[in-house]
Amino acid sequence: MVTRCAWPEGHDDYLDYHDNEWGRPTTDPHLLFEKICLEGFQSGLSWLTILRKRNEFRRVFADFDFEQVARFDEPDVERLLANPGIIRHRGKIEATINNAKRACEMADDGQSLVDWVWSWAVIEPDRPLVDGRPTIPTATNRSKALATELKSMGWRFFGPTTAYAFMQSEGLTNDHDERCFANGPCEQERLAFLTGRELRLR
Repeated sequence: MVTRCAWPEGHDDYLDYHDNEWGRPTTDPHLLFEKICLEGFQSGLSWLTILRKRNEFRRVFADFDFEQVARFDEPDVERLLANPGIIRHRGKIEATINNAKRACEMADDGQSLVDWVWSWAVIEPDRPLVDGRPTIPTATNRSKALATELKSMGWRFFGPTTAYAFMQSEGLTNDHDERCFANGPCEQERLAFLTGRELRLR
């Protein structure tokens, strides 16, 4: 028997995502941008809903190539709103296009989106005690600061709770259960990533 975190049990989609993606570093800027966008689309919904629509999201958003998405205009917004294969929410769609433009601005300034995001990584997870036992929060001071910083740079639809879910999925923090088989490998991967990039953490 493989010991996992409790949350993915019961759904093959979740199991595959948990075992192979959740908590592992992303080095491709377009995949990283995808994670940011999909976490925004997930707001108010279940992540399982997003996973089951992810292939269609990728198709209609040009594989989350932010250089291409930044050129989307109003006809593209209307096209996306008419597609039942994604989350048809105008605010989230427009935020994705806006955020693609902000990502392009970072690239134009010579700033790596991957390195900037990973400067927000944590070494020791922030797990407050409840009844004397550590719990996984829905947001932390660090996720609040990350969301505030992105907002100041013009990014949209990325609040503290969304930011923390993103940090978990990207491996900026390791929230796998200590007994989970993925805990050790994910910790090794993220620390190796941090060491290899020689990033200065915020």
